Amino acid sequence: MSRRRAASRPRRSPTEWAVRGALAVVAAGLGTVSVAHSLAYMIRGSDPERAHALAPWDGRITALLSEKLSAPGADAADRRQADKMARLALYQDPVAVPAVATLGINAQVRGDTAGARRLFAYSEKLSRRDLRTQLWAIEDAVAHNDIPGVLHSYDIALRTSRIAPDLLFPVLASAISEPDIRQSLVATLSKQPAWTSQFTGYVAGHGPDARNTASLFQALARHNIAPPPWGPGLLINRLLTEGHAVEAWQYYATITPGAERNRSRNPRFAAAPSNPTPFDWAPMNDNGVSASLQSNGDRNGLFDFAVPAGAGGPVLRQMQMLLPGRYRLTGVSQGITATGSAAPYWSLDCTDGRPLGKVLLPQSSQDNGRFAGEFVLNTGCLIQYLTFFVPDNTDMNGTSGQILQIQLSPL
Repeated sequence: MSRRRAASRPRRSPTEWAVRGALAVVAAGLGTVSVAHSLAYMIRGSDPERAHALAPWDGRITALLSEKLSAPGADAADRRQADKMARLALYQDPVAVPAVATLGINAQVRGDTAGARRLFAYSEKLSRRDLRTQLWAIEDAVAHNDIPGVLHSYDIALRTSRIAPDLLFPVLASAISEPDIRQSLVATLSKQPAWTSQFTGYVAGHGPDARNTASLFQALARHNIAPPPWGPGLLINRLLTEGHAVEAWQYYATITPGAERNRSRNPRFAAAPSNPTPFDWAPMNDNGVSASLQSNGDRNGLFDFAVPAGAGGPVLRQMQMLLPGRYRLTGVSQGITATGSAAPYWSLDCTDGRPLGKVLLPQSSQDNGRFAGEFVLNTGCLIQYLTFFVPDNTDMNGTSGQILQIQLSPL
């Protein structure tokens, strides 16, 4: 039966076998080309020469090769070859934007500014995502002292290129020292482009002059534009470290409604900022100490502390910039039973270490926990610390309690 079936099948002619063979060769060739092109596209950014060798017909890859050949430091021969590759790329792909940018850059290098301007205008018409086009536009606007034009190109580059922040943020951070640029930048950021938070975070920590950054942030605050949550604390610490205490306070007062220089802040611990500045209450947890600002069931809060035996020291602090004069400290405690040398106390000290006085806390069972005292601040002490101390206590239970209210104010 099987021999009959085999005998009944028609035999293929030599022509049919030839066609089938040719189709197999074509299929294999197309597969090879497809693999080569895929590999070329994978390595086009890191090795455009090899990518072009694998896929010399791809205009996008040819354009990237022209870009590399026209990089900074290219000599005249490199630029001639770059022009050749750029023209080939545009022949292969008329919308290969990097090729247009290459021709524009080379024209500028040769002194043909008018030609470069025409080419870059065409490049931007094709796409606004080419970083070299925007960088040239920035340089051209700078040359003409066109600040709005500079920031317009900055905005486009920072919105369309992932690597633009690394290139442009350091330059822009330095430029805010110029009032005209800072004013124009505020106008740009008031529209809240996508890079606003990233830039304000960068300049808070890396701006060359913290005072200029503070001026920028104060202007932005008037437009309800805030930096990242950690930005103000970082900037204020920089200002203080650089010796600009007055500017640090001025910026803090701008972002903290109701803050007054002649009194302590947040007397009822109503807010516990997640990123406190030195001018906010700062619990201090060292050597097994537990210290925290907590909610008290309403809009107010409290400061809770527990200090084990033998682990005394500062547990709460707030930086002050009081003017010379007499001040009164008042407050309310809860749960404090320590007395004598183990009694907690509030201390006001100059940042150079000079003590300005202290107020001992009685047991909370006395006068419903109320306590009070006075300090005298003379000249020569610009910055002070108001600190709550818990001395070492030999009692095995240590010292614990809460502060419900604390206020330092002028007499």
